[in-house]
Amino acid sequence: MTLWASPHDARALERLRAEGKHPSLPEHLPADVRLFGPDQLATAAVGVEIAILGANSHGARSLAREVAPHVGGAEVAVSVAKGLEPRSGLRMSQVYAEELPTIPIVSVGGPCLATELAQALPTAGVWAAATLETAQAAGRPFDAEAYQLTYTDDVIGVELCAMMKNVAAIGLGMLDGLGKPTGEDFKNAKAALFTKAAHEIVDLVGASGGRAGTAFGLAGIGDQLVTSLGGRNRLYGELVGAGEAPEATLRDLEARGLTVEGVDSTRDVARLADELNLYLPYHAAVHRVLFDGADARDILEVLR
Repeated sequence: MTLWASPHDARALERLRAEGKHPSLPEHLPADVRLFGPDQLATAAVGVEIAILGANSHGARSLAREVAPHVGGAEVAVSVAKGLEPRSGLRMSQVYAEELPTIPIVSVGGPCLATELAQALPTAGVWAAATLETAQAAGRPFDAEAYQLTYTDDVIGVELCAMMKNVAAIGLGMLDGLGKPTGEDFKNAKAALFTKAAHEIVDLVGASGGRAGTAFGLAGIGDQLVTSLGGRNRLYGELVGAGEAPEATLRDLEARGLTVEGVDSTRDVARLADELNLYLPYHAAVHRVLFDGADARDILEVLR
């Protein structure tokens, strides 16, 4: 297995070479992983059968264009990015299909926190492709006791769930922030808002051509739950709920090396909902808090 670091991975590459571990993860790289730097792409890509593309939604197209001349012989490309391309509004599989037209694309979803995966703690993921056979062939080398996979041909559903669960986590994190001054947990409100967010994911997935079963499964509710319990998006929501300014909070977290994908995803959901003429009260409330200056307590108005 080879791991290639793009120029954007300079900080992580330095730590990987010095310590054998990523700065954000608790475990060391397996001994058989070969590590390559930005100027070694051609060498790293020799003989690659499965190309896993790990850029975020902003960098997905540029990454695909960079690797395209070197991975044309791959059997499949696997996308782990969440969200829509900012300019075009395309899902990640659509972006990669445009840039890597000869290679089948697989999208990954489900409750898979990186820290737990690195520690080989049990999880279950969902791999999606245009055909079940493609998803199964790509996932088979990774299917293990600690990473058990299911497969689907509902690419739309998996990709939209992966995007929307980050918005759900931001809103639920706001409740943690709101409760800090008084020690309130808002457990009842969290349960109610979690349910509302889940139903809105079902609505948007269905209106976009995906399946309700995907949203009610691992890719939807499963991923929504784990993301709402911990992670960067929930943390960001907590800080905003505690009264910190959304923009300044985002800059601070990014300066610490934490990417909060749910901020862009909040815009993406709003755009999609508008295009589909859908009203999604929970997601709209998160959008108002992040971009329209609304108070974080607005999220509680969704309960009315």
